[in-house]
Amino acid sequence: MQRRYAFLDHPAPLAFAHRGGAAEGRENTFAAFERAVELGYTYLETDAHATSDGVLLAFHDHTLDRVTDRRGRIAALPYRLVREARIGGVDEIPLMEDLLGSWPEARFNIDVKEAAAIAPLAETVRRTASHNRICLTSFSEERLARARAAIGREVCSSLGPRGVAALRAAATTSGYGRLLARLARAGVPCAQVPVGFRGLRITTPALVRTAHALGMQVHVWTVNNTGVMERLLDAGVDGLMTDNISGLRDVLEARGQWHPGRLAA
Repeated sequence: MQRRYAFLDHPAPLAFAHRGGAAEGRENTFAAFERAVELGYTYLETDAHATSDGVLLAFHDHTLDRVTDRRGRIAALPYRLVREARIGGVDEIPLMEDLLGSWPEARFNIDVKEAAAIAPLAETVRRTASHNRICLTSFSEERLARARAAIGREVCSSLGPRGVAALRAAATTSGYGRLLARLARAGVPCAQVPVGFRGLRITTPALVRTAHALGMQVHVWTVNNTGVMERLLDAGVDGLMTDNISGLRDVLEARGQWHPGRLAA
């Protein structure tokens, strides 16, 4: 039997503002997250990096180069230098603790980008008492396992990449009974998957059915086209992550499936 997680206790489908809504402003900024919350988003997606002196940031890239007016690898720089960087030349890089503290009703899907971010993340979660309103994800099985262990309490998390590959295999080929049993025993409550990868369609009705049979929700990233949103919702997915936060809200409103948070404008 699957455990219940407070993070997922919300009417589906879940609407995630990916990096705060990157299509409509500077990504992973306080202003972007604030706008998403004002639009009614309860679920905010972000990424965790730590500076060389252990300050935890909400930032996607390993380096400052792409989106800020500074350069350098975050893990190699002290916070006193990183704090001078401005996203789009305007916005400071937010501290993860500030985001968690600013919207205590919001839920944060956190992609752990570096091993060095694990200990600061665990401490930040402890200080903000955020265990029940975060979900951990990572492209590294090892990082994901270490982050779960470091937080030290039952915390919502998604399947890692090997788990997603196993789920897809079980959904597309017969004879994977043992694999399905192993996935079920893992107790992971959600699979967060792309629409496709390297020409392969990942999110199919069969994958959704297989995940649901295991008691898992399916959250799909990063879906910005409203027609694709409609198709995935028709297939029964449980959540969508998008940069196009106005577009997803409009689609869900039209379907009678928009469930805004308390702070919606």
